Amino acid sequence: MTTIASLVRGTVLALAATAMTAGAGMAQDVLKIGSTPSGIPFTFLDVKTNQIDGVMVDIIKAIGEVEGFSPQIQATQFNALLPSLTSGKIDVIAAAMYATPERAKIVAFSEPVYSYGEGLFVKSDDKTDYKTLDDLAGKTAGVQVGTAYVAPLQASDKLKEVKVYDTISDIMRDVAIGRIDAGFGDKPIVAYQLSQGASAKVRLVTDYDSQYVGNVAIAVRQDDPALLAKMNDGLKKIKDSGKLDESIKKWGIE
Repeated sequence: MTTIASLVRGTVLALAATAMTAGAGMAQDVLKIGSTPSGIPFTFLDVKTNQIDGVMVDIIKAIGEVEGFSPQIQATQFNALLPSLTSGKIDVIAAAMYATPERAKIVAFSEPVYSYGEGLFVKSDDKTDYKTLDDLAGKTAGVQVGTAYVAPLQASDKLKEVKVYDTISDIMRDVAIGRIDAGFGDKPIVAYQLSQGASAKVRLVTDYDSQYVGNVAIAVRQDDPALLAKMNDGLKKIKDSGKLDESIKKWGIE
């Protein structure tokens, strides 16, 4: 004979199972996102919050909202992004990274997020109107490690020497003190940093014609086509809704 106690116990267990199922259905996947702490305004460490912030962080969070995942942002140096992704330390790269053919052999890239080229900066009292690499013949320049500009600049026969630095701020320091003649970096990043007072002794050469224009994209592992599809779907949604343009405008890189 079924007792009242057993009926109550069965009802409680059924309700608990339903609650667990509902909770599992509402739970979001957590994806580990690799973003650099020194690529302002695309990605950077906000010293006030001690969190990574920037354009690409806004974008991956917006994609997470429409695709149902929770991004866990992890500070990762630029030259460690690719090995961190392929080794499984992170699931996604959201940074100022070009989708180059060489990198596409290692990871899978989303549709383009933003396009730009390299920016040239020199000492403030250097008033030369540099337009192309020809105008820099015989000079020594600095470029950030891991960027798509390193190989072509080093292969150029125009420059006397190309030195590789860890960060754009390191390059600006050496340009300012005259250790090198010029520096190259992602143009919107250089422009933003200088507009925020990064160095009064350095200027962006506004008439310089970028030689190496590329597309910034989100990267995932090549063996995860489902995640790539999710990134592309989310990217399309935030483009269509205007959220992508809002973020670009917010950070002043139109």
